[in-house]
Formats: sequence, C-alpha cells, structure tokens
Amino acid sequence: MLAVPEISLQGLHIGSSPERSLVPSPPGSPRTQESCGIAPLTPSQSPKPEARAPQQAPFSVVVAIDFGTTSSGYAFSFASDPEAIHMMRKWEGGDPGVAHQKTPTCLLLTPEGAFHSFGYTARDYYHDLDPEEARDWLYFEKFKMKIHSATDLTLKTQLEAVNGKKMPALEVFAHALRFFKEHALQELREQCPSLPEKDAVRWVLTVPAIWKQPAKQFMREAAYLAGLVSREEAEQLLIALEPEAASVYCRKLRLHQLLDLSSQAPGGGRLAREQLRRSRHSRTFLVESGVGELWAEMQAGDRYVVADCGGGTVDLTVHQLEQPHGTLKELYKASGGPCGAVGVDLAFEQLLGRIFGEDFIVTFKRQRPAAWVDLTIAFEARKRTAGPHRAAALNISLPFSFIDFYRKQRGQNVETALRRSSVNSVKWSSQGMLRMSSEAMNELFQPTVSGIIQHIEAVLARPEVQGVKLLFLVGGFAESAVLQHAVQAALGARGLRVVVPHDVGLTILKGAVLFGQAPGVVRVRRSPLTYGVGVLNRFVAGRHPPDKLLVRDGRRWCTDVFERFVAAEQSVALGEEVRRSYCPARPGQRRVLINLYCCAADDALFITDPGVRKCGALSLELEPAEDTPPGRREIRAAMQFGDTEIKVTAVDVSTNRSVRAAIDFLSN
Repeated sequence: MLAVPEISLQGLHIGSSPERSLVPSPPGSPRTQESCGIAPLTPSQSPKPEARAPQQAPFSVVVAIDFGTTSSGYAFSFASDPEAIHMMRKWEGGDPGVAHQKTPTCLLLTPEGAFHSFGYTARDYYHDLDPEEARDWLYFEKFKMKIHSATDLTLKTQLEAVNGKKMPALEVFAHALRFFKEHALQELREQCPSLPEKDAVRWVLTVPAIWKQPAKQFMREAAYLAGLVSREEAEQLLIALEPEAASVYCRKLRLHQLLDLSSQAPGGGRLAREQLRRSRHSRTFLVESGVGELWAEMQAGDRYVVADCGGGTVDLTVHQLEQPHGTLKELYKASGGPCGAVGVDLAFEQLLGRIFGEDFIVTFKRQRPAAWVDLTIAFEARKRTAGPHRAAALNISLPFSFIDFYRKQRGQNVETALRRSSVNSVKWSSQGMLRMSSEAMNELFQPTVSGIIQHIEAVLARPEVQGVKLLFLVGGFAESAVLQHAVQAALGARGLRVVVPHDVGLTILKGAVLFGQAPGVVRVRRSPLTYGVGVLNRFVAGRHPPDKLLVRDGRRWCTDVFERFVAAEQSVALGEEVRRSYCPARPGQRRVLINLYCCAADDALFITDPGVRKCGALSLELEPAEDTPPGRREIRAAMQFGDTEIKVTAVDVSTNRSVRAAIDFLSN
C-alpha cells in the first residue's frame, strides 16, 4: 500500500497564503501548482518503533520551578548528591501562620510595563499603593490557568491585569520565570562559588499533566525568553508533569512521612493539618535512597493513583511500580479538570455578588483593584481554617475601601445590605466584619470538592485501573481538611487507602527535582491523543468513500486518509521512535512542512472525520544540497511520543547529517 504525506505549506511558513487544502502528487506524476513540495518515500506502514536510551546532557545541579496557579517556588539538588533536596530561602513578607517556602504567583509591573516585583513583595507593594495610583499598575495573579483554558493559544495571546489592561502572556510568564532564575542562581552562587557558569544547571518546569501540547510549548517558549536556556541548549530544560513529579517523590517516602486518612478518627482533619505543618522547618530534606517502607507492603506490578489537587486543577495519574529499579509505568492517560482551590474563591465571589449585587462586585474589582486583592487575602486566611467538624463561625475582614465604595455607590451601608439579603448564613458582626457560619464556608467548597471526587471515581472505574491499592492526595489544596475528609468519606469505603504526605504542598516541587536528576524514572506513558498525518492511499472501491477518489495520470487514489503515528491511550515507552522518511520534490528545496492532526478517538479513518483537527506542523529545515549525491534526497524523521513533550529529530540519509527539525503547536 502506497501512502503520500498530506502536506500544507501553511502554518509556520511566513508570508503564506490563506490556508487551503493541498494534495500532493502521487509519485512519478508531473508536478503541478497544487503540489505541496514533498514526494513520498516510505509506505504508510512504518518500521517497528525502536527504543533507544535518551541522551543525558552533563549538568552540575538541577533547579526545579513549580509554577503554580496560586503559589510558586523553586528547589534544587546537586548532581553529586541528587537526593539531598534544598528548598529555596524563606520569602520575606507573607501571611501569619502560613509557611513561606513558596510565594504567591503574583506579578507586579510598572505603569510602563517594566518588571517591578513578584510574590509577596508584589502583593504587599500593590496593596499599599494609593487607590488611584494602583489603577495604572499592572498586577497579575492566578494567571497560569488562562493558558490551559485558551482554546486558541498562540505566542500573541494576551493576559488581562487586575485593572483591565492587557499584555502579551508570553512576556508575563517570562517575567515570572526570570525572577525565579535570578533568585535561584544567586543562591547557588553563594552556596557553591565554584559552580561553572555554562551548562551547569538543568532546569525543570512543572505543568499539569492534562495540559495539551500547545500549553507545554508555550511554557518552553517563555523559558527561552526568560533566558533559562537557549534554543541551542533545549535539552537543558525539562518539562515535568505535576502528578508524575509527585509520584516520583511519593515512591521514596517512609511510613512516618505519610498521614493515612483511613486510620484517622472523626475530626482527624484538624490533626492532619497540624501534622502536615511539622516537617516545614528545615530547608534541606534528605530523601532516603532505595524503596520506602510503604513499598515494602507492595509487590512489583502494584498500582496507585496520584491526585494532584492544586490551585487551578485536579490532575490525576495512575502508575504501576516496576521492580527491581522502582521505575514507573503509566496505566491510564492523564486526566482531570479545572477543579482547583480557586473554585472556592470563585464561589465566595459569587456569594458576595448575591449579597451586594454582581454589578457592584464587577465595578469594585475594576475601580478598586488593590482593595479587591486585600479582600481575597482576608478570605484566603479564613479558608485555610475551614474544617468539616468546625462549629464556630468565621469572621472575614472587609477593607474600608469596600465599605466606603459600597456606601457611595449604593447610598446605604453594608450592614443594611446584609440585613436585606436573602443569604442568611452571612451576618454583620459587632467587630465590623462579615460573619460566616461554618456551614456556609463548607458549602463554598462543595462544587469543587465534588468535582474532584467525580474525577477520581471516573478514573477508578476504568478497567485499566482495577487493582489500585493506594490514593496519594498531593498539591496545595490537599492540605484542606474539608477536602481530605470528603475524599476519605467517598473513597475509603472502597477499601482504597488514602494517604497524604506530610509536606503535601511541596511534594510536586521536590519530585520535580528528583525527576530532573533521573528523567527516565517514568518508563512508559499513555498517549492522551491520537496523532498522525493525512496521506494518499490506493483507492479501493467498496472500502473507500467515492468522494475521496482522486484520479491522476490514470491512477486512482484515496485522499485525506488519516495515518496514525500513535493512538490515544496507547502505551509508549520512553525513547520509543516512530520513523518516517520524506523526499523533497525540488533539488533546492530548503523547507518541508507537514501538517499534524490529532483526535481523542483511536478509530478515525480520515482527517475530515468529526473530532479530527489540525494541531500543528512538523518543520524540516534543509541545508543546501551541494554535497548530496545525485538522485532523490531522503530525510528521515524520528518522533518520540513517550516523553512529557512530543519530540522530533531528523537526519539527511545521504550525508548522515542532522537536519533541524521541530514540531510547532502554537502557529496552527
């Protein structure tokens, strides 16, 4: 069976005409204006995928940046002692009673758009600005999930600051990453003055496992812009999937480093929260080598789920422990959704809208942005004290600016608004605060917590996941006693052992460091989507639709055939390659572009089927062919789908020279 890659010179090609469907000429046919510039060389059945060991670049230290929706931080370990994980310095500022080994994901830019500060410094400075002056400053918070939710993410995507002004998202992320880069390098220089300047650091960035390829590529582009690495040193930057990183760390833990929720008595959520805080006093954690005591109870092949409950998403992965080296095999593709702690914040905002009017809340946020930030900080502090068995009401401070602005806008005070409101669970206290019943606070959690449990139950119902013994709750939101209690109540009856690491909010960060030291620890992953290209196959009457028939030079071809590289939910080993060869149609051709298509189903037949969409383009940059022997020029591309990012390499077979190859998911 002969297959011709369906190619378009659109997408990455600067100055290209508007997109149109291009069909290449079958081999041997005259070249026409509609030809795409590539002739086929290999049949559609590719060689059996080959596995090869990933190339390891030399480095002296791994620095991992956990870029979270609500809080971020970095940690590092040296190659000479990879499991001694050093946490970043404690941050200045912050909230009373909250550990400061991370800092809020808040960025402050001057009215001119220049970097001013990040984290607690940015939040506190913005809070102290005069209200009128604050309206000109650009303050960004909780902006990470905008990248996940953007359906048409590109390098030109804009982010909106609290004051409504917009700025390129790439610049916003680059500012934040540059801040962490400078912080980390300064600390490394102080700890290790002899550290070489060049190629010393392997950087690791964490992203949700449910992020699609465009979002992952966006983070890599932001890292390039921030100067973490150059494009020529791309291998010095790794993208780590957050629940995977947590899994890598959890598999090393000892029993005394875990809290088993199934053994907690009612009210244990409060005990859990206290125990989780105990291990946060030291900046250096030594992860004991070998398999932890927990795994002594497990056999090779045993399975467990990691539920990463963060600020923006719940992110699930299912792993199987492999012996004797403790490597991991993914059993089901990454899943989850936008059920993070910010959902509780949104529910609180909606509650305020019911009391004071949605239009007022919108106006207040826009005209008094610093005061709105102050109110969210006050709510965050009370949210952390919520528990399933708490009886006492909670007081939430309203900024004076809120009280004054409401009186001026509505002609009445907030106490009157609360008295007239239909929301009976929130009153005005004698201390001049919102007084919310514990039941009302817990109700704010319910939509998000229920969504998390539904996602976990959906994964547990999959046949590939039968036999799971453990559920690890990790991520910042997993500190919540409300979430812990709800998950244990819903899933404990299944016989599932629900455990929480003591340092639950730092699990992903520490795991990302370990992943950077040994990225081969996750040996097998599941492809989240089906990927492939459009090709021409010989037309078979009765099997192929008549409308797909193309006749050229007396030959009958079926157009738009979807040739799969990898299928959705297919297991793919790290380093496993899918190979294809292409032959430029013109001797002097310098660029080859091949459209990539994807879909969630594994049975699509044509690139025009419902659910199949163009998702990117494979680009091959060709050097001049002076040294190429006469005849057809073969370019062999090798794609890897078993890593955290889809990767491609290519070689000119006739000269055995590397060809610059890349897959672009952002210029679609």
